Amino acid sequence: MQTRTSSSFVPRYRQLAEQIRRSIESGELPPGSRLPSSRVLAQEQGVSRATVENALGELVAQGWLERRSRSGTYVSAALSARPVRPLQKGADRRHPAPLPFQPGLPALDAFPRGLWARVMGRRLRQQSRFDLALPDPAGNWGLRQAIADWLRFSRSIDCRPEQVFIAAGYPMVMTLLLRALARQGDGIWVEDPGYPFIRPVLEQNGLRLNPVPVDGEGMVIDEAIRRYPGARFALLTPAHQSPLGVALAASRRRQLLAWAVQRDAWIIEDDYDSEFRYQGRPLPPLKSLDAPRRVIYAGTFSKTLFPALRCGWLVVPEEVTNAFAEQSVLTPCSVPPLIQLAISDFIGEGHFWRHLKKMRQIYTQRRRWLEQALAEQGFPVVPQAGGIQLLMPVTGDDRTAAARARDAGLAVEALGAWRLESQGEGGLIMSFTNIASARHAEELAARLHRALL
Repeated sequence: MQTRTSSSFVPRYRQLAEQIRRSIESGELPPGSRLPSSRVLAQEQGVSRATVENALGELVAQGWLERRSRSGTYVSAALSARPVRPLQKGADRRHPAPLPFQPGLPALDAFPRGLWARVMGRRLRQQSRFDLALPDPAGNWGLRQAIADWLRFSRSIDCRPEQVFIAAGYPMVMTLLLRALARQGDGIWVEDPGYPFIRPVLEQNGLRLNPVPVDGEGMVIDEAIRRYPGARFALLTPAHQSPLGVALAASRRRQLLAWAVQRDAWIIEDDYDSEFRYQGRPLPPLKSLDAPRRVIYAGTFSKTLFPALRCGWLVVPEEVTNAFAEQSVLTPCSVPPLIQLAISDFIGEGHFWRHLKKMRQIYTQRRRWLEQALAEQGFPVVPQAGGIQLLMPVTGDDRTAAARARDAGLAVEALGAWRLESQGEGGLIMSFTNIASARHAEELAARLHRALL
């Protein structure tokens, strides 16, 4: 594998992950091939084993690699079904533009980059020699304090900074959680349909996926208890279910908390985009109702700020803070300290709150633009109270429809691809966040219509 020159602001583990991924794409590392051990890779690359493990963990989460018990790390055999496309010589991949409708992506054009540059620059100028030492493996204390203060203000979650742990994005957040609390073979309830890209992380950490259907009131807790009474974890998006957009009903919230107490189980609350709600007030987070202290609250800055930060966090009950602190030494936070300090300032100086307020207004308008444009093309849209993506029902095979749209350069996803066992109406998941105008929405809706003819 040939080393790439990369910006010094890109974490080393991400540089290494990109290097390995490119070797897989080019065919240098074919599907099923075994990678050298983390010790050997660390020696070859001149980095720590923790850096190598973070890089491999990210690629496992993305589906490029798979871990086999007592055997090592391999290029995923599932990639053999994909055509390997050699990289084009001279192709500029440094600044790839996102495709239209790409889910999970905030409005990149609306982020205050100049303000962010000033915050970052000030922190860089203020660095002392002590900032060059090894950072806290659980994350910068100032950022942990800022997150605790923000959650107390915005989500009525009373927590201390000792309960907040920082990690490099949602996959690493979940990896830290599972390594601290999970045992091999534990069952975990997951929403069906639900976010598919975290499933490899759960499986690679030895958990058994227990798919639970979702209806108009969220995860069906009665069905989960009936089918999987021995599960130790429940992972769900109660504020705004991904991808259906429904909220978990109050009665089911109480039922879920009661189950966790009875079974000594853990609830993982993924509050991925509750800040973006356009109609009414959201139900309080489960964590704010967590008198029994069985809820672990997870979030990231990928959708509220921008995904290149690769910064996520957990709020854990006080009783398990020591377990998480011990595990964070083995799985240290790899978000650059400068980034963490800048986010802390961005929150503490009020920029975060003002940014979210502005984005709610922008997203309300952009969703309306896309809904109207789709309606003009004869497409229905599922009403939702918030979020940064919408669901468009389709008849027939939604995977085929999604493939046609992708061939037309539109990054929609099939609802069917987010299902494990559940059956239901097909649909296309798409984002509206980067639609710049009503005319732009009309052009994209017409393009989608032509692709699906």
